[in-house]
Amino acid sequence: MLVDGGVGLWLAIRSVFLRDLKVAIRQRQDLLNPLLFFVMVVTLFPLGVSPEVSFLREAGAGILWVAALLSVLLSLDHLFRHDFDDGTLEQLVLQPQPLFLLVLAKTAAHWVLTGLPLILLTPVLGVMVHLDGNSISVLCLTLLIGTPVLSLIGAIGAALTLGLRSAGVLLSLLIIPLYIPVLIFGTGTVAAASEGAPVSAYLALMGAFLVLAVTLAPFAAAAALRISLSNG
Repeated sequence: MLVDGGVGLWLAIRSVFLRDLKVAIRQRQDLLNPLLFFVMVVTLFPLGVSPEVSFLREAGAGILWVAALLSVLLSLDHLFRHDFDDGTLEQLVLQPQPLFLLVLAKTAAHWVLTGLPLILLTPVLGVMVHLDGNSISVLCLTLLIGTPVLSLIGAIGAALTLGLRSAGVLLSLLIIPLYIPVLIFGTGTVAAASEGAPVSAYLALMGAFLVLAVTLAPFAAAAALRISLSNG
């Protein structure tokens, strides 16, 4: 019984994860919009502020981190929206498997589709803003740790605003204050690396954010989904 239950749980998590990947691939516009936004912000920022190498080298990590944060935020509205519209979300809530694990699977798929491509684009855009190789490596590492935190925290906001009018505005108001610590430590880590200072403390704090988000955010998002569906 325990073995069968464990296998059933794993299959349910795997099915939710793969389904979200397939749905996103079919809806390419929703998948590409955050990536195009990320590239456009980083590309246009030097044109609108200053193309000086010294300025871009100093502000480059912050530009990339803010662009990545806003790109993740832009994609959050679709995390549960399509499943809510077609009734799939109600079926997930009624499943015998723990809802928080299914939410975690959906959030993991969201990160693979949004956060991971941002990390892969970062080295190219880092060269555009004249970051050195060490800063780019540290920046990619901070994004690798930080973008899952953004997705997990964002899942809570997406669940709370599900089915509401002007959900995008409310989602931004709810989530951006919670994103600020991740943004501060992400950019601070790169700044410390560029000055030759040790970054292990910064990375440890970001790792603590990730552990805390993985531990608590799926429970909060699952509870928020039940509330939103009951109110709907």
